[in-house]
Amino acid sequence: MTSNNLRDALKERVRMLPTLPGVYRFINKDGIIIYIGKAKNLKSRVSQYFNSKDGLSVKTRVMVSKICDFEHTVVESEEDALLLENNLIKQNLPRYNVMLKDGKTYPWICIRNEPFPRVYITRRVVKDGSRYFGPYSSAQHAHNLIELITSLYYLRDCNLNLSDEALSQKRYRPCLKYHIGKCKAPCDRRFTSREYLIQTEKIEALLKGEISALLREFREKMQMASSELRFEDAQQYKEKIDIISKHNSRSLVVSQSVTNVDVFSLIFTGNMAFGNYIRVVNGYIIQSLNLEFRIPIEESKETILSLFITEIHTKFADTSKEIIVQFLPDTEMLRKRCHIPKRGEKLELLRLSTKNALLLQREKLKQEEALRPDEHRSRLMESIAKDLGLDNLPLHIECFDNSNIQGEYAVAACVVFKNGVPSKKDYRHFNIKRVTGSDDFATMKEVINRRYTRLIEENGELPSLIVVDGGRGQLNYAWDSLRELGLEKSIKIVGIAKRLEEIIVPGDPHPLYLDKNSVTLRVLMHLRDEAHRFGIGHHRDKRSKAQIVSELSQIPGIGVKNEEKLLKRYKSISILKKADFKEVTSIIGSRAARSLFEYFGIAEPM
Repeated sequence: MTSNNLRDALKERVRMLPTLPGVYRFINKDGIIIYIGKAKNLKSRVSQYFNSKDGLSVKTRVMVSKICDFEHTVVESEEDALLLENNLIKQNLPRYNVMLKDGKTYPWICIRNEPFPRVYITRRVVKDGSRYFGPYSSAQHAHNLIELITSLYYLRDCNLNLSDEALSQKRYRPCLKYHIGKCKAPCDRRFTSREYLIQTEKIEALLKGEISALLREFREKMQMASSELRFEDAQQYKEKIDIISKHNSRSLVVSQSVTNVDVFSLIFTGNMAFGNYIRVVNGYIIQSLNLEFRIPIEESKETILSLFITEIHTKFADTSKEIIVQFLPDTEMLRKRCHIPKRGEKLELLRLSTKNALLLQREKLKQEEALRPDEHRSRLMESIAKDLGLDNLPLHIECFDNSNIQGEYAVAACVVFKNGVPSKKDYRHFNIKRVTGSDDFATMKEVINRRYTRLIEENGELPSLIVVDGGRGQLNYAWDSLRELGLEKSIKIVGIAKRLEEIIVPGDPHPLYLDKNSVTLRVLMHLRDEAHRFGIGHHRDKRSKAQIVSELSQIPGIGVKNEEKLLKRYKSISILKKADFKEVTSIIGSRAARSLFEYFGIAEPM
């Protein structure tokens, strides 16, 4: 079957799909599932891949070209579709799906399903009826919790079989832990199963973050023991209160009014997303996790957020009443529980989560830059191309900046970035020749015209992106210059304004506001700052040179040739005033040197 016939056959099958929620699977010629997606309306969603190619990204079109077959499963609700999609992605690992880049195994705290349950740290979750808490992003956090639990309660850590049958045979003897007061010997029936169960329930409450209730209970028992003159017991309860309080002091307290809340944040960079998850219980952050996602084809941020929330709730269980997010997910059943805070403690929580996601992004990008520089630069180029709507990767970028003081000493600078890094040998300075006075717009037009007229004449490499430091006025004049040279279709040009860091595009009345954490914005700001630094340096040199020429021209006996000699040797009047008389004499002669020193009021050396 030809590709056109296959495409027609697939379109015909799409028209037969039901308008119900479900999950679809795209299959390639080898029978391998390459993409799995969910849909509130299967027919409407799948038809978008086959009937609207112009609206698809390049990578998505490549994926669609490899589809030779598809399957679908109808489910009862959008929620069921989301869960089924998540399970199928984990099972099949399709090439084009958003994938969690997380090969680590995280520690859990397990309360074992056995008589007199043991409590310990494990990295394997076994569905045997045991209760698991976590996972914890830090192994140290899990060990701290175990240390807290063992200091508060009497737990066994032996592997003995403590079933009723084994205990009835009385074959066990208390071990050393009993004699040092760390265990109450359930093996010898000195600690009943009922007593052990009560303390296990309190451990569960502690691991769930329900610390306030435990503190209240211990305070009541301490006061009761004290009133009954049982001072040793009261001291033990006081020590337990101190232990919990010390543990709490190392926990981040949010607010007692914020309870049972999950917080999700995402930072996007090219084909990667970096997420942070925080769980708050009774005013305390009890869990926090950073995750990295790979995004092979174009996916909406709302879809990725839905996948993120589902993945976390699969790992941690869904126990929170409210979900705090930056934006709403694409799944209706999740949107009902989500809240975008505008102020207050919940907004501060969201900012904390976003800060953690941003730190993860920076850490990963630094690692990538150091270990895989080519991949890092490629990611930068993809991010810029996506954010600015470029057809090709901006491997060659040039940025322009003007400098003048009240129309005097007007100069401009051009800096060049190739493959995302400065190419300093290609930097250029411009002394403004055709514009008089302070006219930044005309100055920008002159510089753009001179720069690219020369490159065209010399058959030089033209950039794929031009960045203008300035607002819409500078951009429009630069755009006019490109149009006069016939380059408006081959070169993309944007302006970056200083006040709000907005990106201005020719012909678009609305500026583009990139996320402050966007790598695209960081690269454009780096370009702008580098052009400003390079231009200011040249402007300062020109101004200094003009000032020294003006000063020297007033000194009798200093002619044009001597001015040139002094300028070449001394870059400013202040340096010249500190010069040695013999050195100046060797440059311009003794008569001119005496005249110079007399003018500055400097005595000649004897």
